[in-house]
Amino acid sequence: MQKKLYRVTEGKVLAGVCGGIAEYFELDPTVIRVIWALLAASGTGILAYIICALIIPQKPWSDE
Repeated sequence: MQKKLYRVTEGKVLAGVCGGIAEYFELDPTVIRVIWALLAASGTGILAYIICALIIPQKPWSDE
């Protein structure tokens, strides 16, 4: 089965991007959020998050 990258709906903080990335790479979402916060502090993370929130599709309800 091929893995797909989705934004998550459960446990999301803003748009579910970090939770979706963490689920895809099988990591703790907190680790991804800390890394993303460090990127946001440098200025590139905010724009990247907005782009990801627009491009990455939301996880369908029927997908388990």
